[in-house]
Amino acid sequence: MNPVTRRRFLTLSGVTAAGALAVGATRVDWDSLMTAAAENPLDPAAGVLVVVTLYGGNDGLNTVVPAADRAYQDARPELAYQPEEVLDLGDGLGLNPGMKGLKGLWDNRKLAIVRGVGYPRPDHSHFRSMAIWQTASPDTSVPSGWLGRWLDASGADPLRAVSVEPVLPPLLAGEHTAAASMPVGGLALPRGELGAAFAALGEPVPGEDHWRARATRSIGDLHNAVRVLGGPAREESEKDDEDEQRHKGASAGGSSGLAAQLDLVAGLVEAGVPTRAYSVSLGGFDTHSDERGTQERLLTELDTALTPFAQRLQGSDRGKQVTVLVYSEFGRRVRANASDGTDHGTAGPMFLLGERVQGGFHGEQPSLTDLDNDDLKATTDFRDVYATVLGDVLGADPAQVLSGHATRLDNLIRTAG
Repeated sequence: MNPVTRRRFLTLSGVTAAGALAVGATRVDWDSLMTAAAENPLDPAAGVLVVVTLYGGNDGLNTVVPAADRAYQDARPELAYQPEEVLDLGDGLGLNPGMKGLKGLWDNRKLAIVRGVGYPRPDHSHFRSMAIWQTASPDTSVPSGWLGRWLDASGADPLRAVSVEPVLPPLLAGEHTAAASMPVGGLALPRGELGAAFAALGEPVPGEDHWRARATRSIGDLHNAVRVLGGPAREESEKDDEDEQRHKGASAGGSSGLAAQLDLVAGLVEAGVPTRAYSVSLGGFDTHSDERGTQERLLTELDTALTPFAQRLQGSDRGKQVTVLVYSEFGRRVRANASDGTDHGTAGPMFLLGERVQGGFHGEQPSLTDLDNDDLKATTDFRDVYATVLGDVLGADPAQVLSGHATRLDNLIRTAG
């Protein structure tokens, strides 16, 4: 497969509402966000949703691993994990060994795993399947993303949803408006003696006149903004096309530097920016060959980004209202291919984490022997998960966003309070 950049994927996905993809949506900077935080701060009791997209089709069977299942071992003689290698979750399942931090969240009932998630009549194309997930429309192509339609219905304020990816993903493009975009890039101020002298200019001095005091506050505000927003993303300095090809399995889009993206999101939440939905991503999961090492490295990156993010959020009232949703466009085939990898499949697990999540398993584990043309049969419709977070995290009417689909998963999200 020829490498396909994220930008080309977004163009081919068909979601172009409000000119979002053509013009890069509403680019915002730290000043706009800090002003919004001061003038209209996020209600500490308001739910916030962070959507993590794993581009490429993550292999769910080597993520939530049925290691004790004979059918799993037989289908993947070189690729399968042994029971003693995985992190035991119960029910004959274990987490990939690269996910030790998330195992700790599981043990503390802060991680939910929704099993067998997919959609009717699955498509093996990266582009079509990702478009289905991001538009929440399995049957017909629509020109808007599911969170973009939520944005339309909730007042069309682009600051209510923010992407920290280089290009706005289709899920945040509505029919009438689009989310704001603040790509990870960080802010930098002078260091050393010059930096110390500049910082000193932000210290108030008794008896200053109005304009000097105002300038002093501006310098202080700048340093506060750097503290909140400047640390993330110094590691994300590669160009879009380069970061698509940096690792094996990266042909289907996505971004690197997930920890930096999540650091930025955490800072914006803590600062009280009135954003209710964020989008971040990690690419590289198209593991047609040499899967085990590649995927375990990527899942370790996911784990080492999500775990400190979740721990940090526990330290503030606003952070405790954040729910993280992790998904990929499809799982992989049950049977390994001849290149020690797996090909495009269907159903896979979704992860949700946060203080309000009801930890544990949700949904039924797909059978490894009752297959549909060698693919797993989905046991949970992904729109059920979307409806749950729309209603229980964002306080929206799911039927208005999901074309009448309002079926939810019971006991997945605790009531705010």
